[in-house]
Amino acid sequence: MTMRSLIPALLILGCVNAAAQPPSVWPQGKRAAASLTFDDARPSQLDTGLLLLEKLGIRVTFFVLPGNVEKRLEGWKRAVALGHEIGNHSRTHPCTGNYLFSRANALEDYDLERITLDIGAAQAAIGKLLGVTPASFAYPCGQSFVGRGRQARSYVPLVAERFLLGRGYMGEAANDPSAFDPANAMGTPFDDMAPAQALGILEAAAKEGRWVIFVGHDIGPRKFQSVDAATIEAIAAYARNPANGIWLDTAGAVARHLAGKRP
Repeated sequence: MTMRSLIPALLILGCVNAAAQPPSVWPQGKRAAASLTFDDARPSQLDTGLLLLEKLGIRVTFFVLPGNVEKRLEGWKRAVALGHEIGNHSRTHPCTGNYLFSRANALEDYDLERITLDIGAAQAAIGKLLGVTPASFAYPCGQSFVGRGRQARSYVPLVAERFLLGRGYMGEAANDPSAFDPANAMGTPFDDMAPAQALGILEAAAKEGRWVIFVGHDIGPRKFQSVDAATIEAIAAYARNPANGIWLDTAGAVARHLAGKRP
């Protein structure tokens, strides 16, 4: 094949490759997005987390339980003042009765009306306590059902009606912006995760243009249900490097951006 006959073939191949790689949905040339989220309004999020996050200059999403907010109200007001997002995590944190801690508040014993009242009560309490209206919701234990057997129902549609984002837990992949359900987005746990492992997840997301929603609980030394400060620092440093192309922002900010990109 001569060079003259090869050129049209190369042009066709280039067009095919370009078609297979749609333009990025992320702002300012970013390749992927990441959000750090923390559940339950635990004391360490205030005592350790706020100072660390302020030092790093990053904003996160706290999915709170109103009862815990009330115990440390001034601290949570400070979190709002610092620009962190406050999300709804329900009022009573119902999970499956297979967990002993939730046996008396089991999702299997709920129906759609009861879960709606629980979420609504949390929304009203957060508004009264902190003066904000959450646009994001996190399913307690990552479980989005009520009832059992033939009476089991998903409450994802209820979340879709009331919130911009519904975040799950224990997801096995980052969110593909062209395919994910905003009312049932996957959350990636990063409690007890070493910095290198978290950066590997970000690198994989950048290759596919995805959104990683990290899910943690306590902030401090690496242990069960606690995110090591070193891991948060590593993620922040990685995102600060323009060469990595990571947009690090609250879950609500990213969800709002993607909502504006939908046809």
